[in-house]
Amino acid sequence: AGSRLQHEYVPSAHLSAACTCLAWAPAGARQTPGKDGPQRKKRKSEVGEVDKQLDILAIGTAVGSILLYSTVKGELQSKLDGGHDSRVNCVRWHQDSCCLYSCSDDKHIVEWNTQTCKVKCKWKGDNSSVTCLCISPDGKMLLSAGRTIKLWDLETKEVYRHFTGHATSVSSLMFTTVKPMNESKPFDGITGLYFLSGAIHDRLLSVWYIRSDKKEKNAVMSFSVTDEPTFVDLTVSEVKEEPVKLAVVCRDGQLHLFEHILNGYCKKPLTSNCTVQIATPGNDGDSTPKPVPILAAAFCKDKQSLLLVYGNTLQPIIEKVSLNTSESHICLVRDIQKVLSLKTDAAVTKVKTPVVNSDTKVLVPGIPGHSTAVKTPASGKEKKKNKRKPGETEESIEERLGALDIDVSKVKTPGGLPQTDSFAVLLVQGLESNDAEILNKVLNTRKENIVKNTVARMPIHAVIPLLHELTKRLQGNPYSASLMVRWLKSVFTLHASYLSTLPDLIPQLGMLYQLMESRVKTLQKLSRLHGRLFILVTQVAASQRVQDVPEVNQTAKLVYEDDSSEEEGSDDEMIADKDSDENWDEDDEKEEQSDEQDMTVEKEINGDSDLEPENESEEE
Repeated sequence: AGSRLQHEYVPSAHLSAACTCLAWAPAGARQTPGKDGPQRKKRKSEVGEVDKQLDILAIGTAVGSILLYSTVKGELQSKLDGGHDSRVNCVRWHQDSCCLYSCSDDKHIVEWNTQTCKVKCKWKGDNSSVTCLCISPDGKMLLSAGRTIKLWDLETKEVYRHFTGHATSVSSLMFTTVKPMNESKPFDGITGLYFLSGAIHDRLLSVWYIRSDKKEKNAVMSFSVTDEPTFVDLTVSEVKEEPVKLAVVCRDGQLHLFEHILNGYCKKPLTSNCTVQIATPGNDGDSTPKPVPILAAAFCKDKQSLLLVYGNTLQPIIEKVSLNTSESHICLVRDIQKVLSLKTDAAVTKVKTPVVNSDTKVLVPGIPGHSTAVKTPASGKEKKKNKRKPGETEESIEERLGALDIDVSKVKTPGGLPQTDSFAVLLVQGLESNDAEILNKVLNTRKENIVKNTVARMPIHAVIPLLHELTKRLQGNPYSASLMVRWLKSVFTLHASYLSTLPDLIPQLGMLYQLMESRVKTLQKLSRLHGRLFILVTQVAASQRVQDVPEVNQTAKLVYEDDSSEEEGSDDEMIADKDSDENWDEDDEKEEQSDEQDMTVEKEINGDSDLEPENESEEE
């Protein structure tokens, strides 16, 4: 009642095996788990409001084991292992026996004996993961759901009925009636009952009717809400004409109340009779009221008043309210700050405000986690400025901005500020403030190393704005475009993995693609022109070379020959002639000796008439 935390349990393996679902054992299950009592499932935020006699809590974990925890003793009673291989999605206690049913991502449903901690029965519940369970009021049937909903006979473990279900995985299943509306036929414990289902990402809660024939599989009616339902509670209709009351808490923090008599088919989705929201009062300096999310809601035993759980999940506020449901929209004004101590907020944020001397000026960097060395040279400059102008009371904004600008050329010392860090900081500041001066200073650097380091150290959220800025600059002066391409190259090489995760990358970079396309189109023509010009120029150069080179050589040879005397030349020629004649005669002699026929021919040629007349005539 006082919204105070009554009991807290942290499992020893809470980091490796997170708690995924909870269910309170029936009320008499303290001495021997599993005696009569209403089956109730509560979320973590509502543990405080549960009746005192409830003790055993079944906790499903992400690794497939189930823990049974006694809240009275404050210790772990037992651990159920060996049933599931992966995350447990839902646990449900049977009303009458000491049985526990669980379903998991491994597609199976397991029936446990909680006294022996052994698996009683295990069967495949669906082709995909089973996410929700619900036991029928008489305890003989079990509803299970992944996306489709199945009704199982617990004795034979066979499917009794199929239902269409939802497009996404079902998050809540509960029976809305205990007896059928039509009392003429004998009641077999299940036929004629209605049950309700809700799914994740689905704004419709569906109501299903269990018929005697198997043909009808679709929902008979549906309730529409504003967002995905996160918590559903209802009052079960026990008498024929009693309406079912439904409280649905949505992800957007609103509570919708429905009141409807379930009597057959309804085509249009039903809207809520009443919507409840909670907001802070708009005072204390902040004039706008802020919404306070409702975390859960449950009907009290009188079926009229509601228990609301709202505020912060770490320290929720639980309040009993009676609402006038004739109004379609109710907004409750609650001042959370007065009720809650602010300790939790301080613990969560861990932000410490530094104590600053009034004389010093602190420059706040653009992004957290940068190197603090940036501050020191800037503050030094400021001190110097103060010394220069002792008459002035306060510096103008322009001068302060001037002090922020870091001139890289002046910082030469190794102990100076790390350049790439300050560049990354400056770049982010320039992009956020859209300051052309800062951007020019950073983007006009020609050093490849600085460009790479700056891009590597800039935070990921600044990548897309930087690309937009580069696209804008690429359209300008060709000289600046050549500088921007360096930046583009390093952005794409270093941040490709991040860019590939963006779903809207193509529209984001559409302009850049078009620019590149237009540039590349002209490239082909330009390269052709370049090729032709190159051939022409080389041809001209080559022809000039051919003309120049031989002329020089010829003149040189001629000059050399002119220098020698004519007489020497004529003597040489005569000597050469004699030699050749002598050689000729020697050759003739050799041939005469070797071959007669040759000799006769030779003499013929030389005009010698030694031959006889017969021979001569023959020769002729």
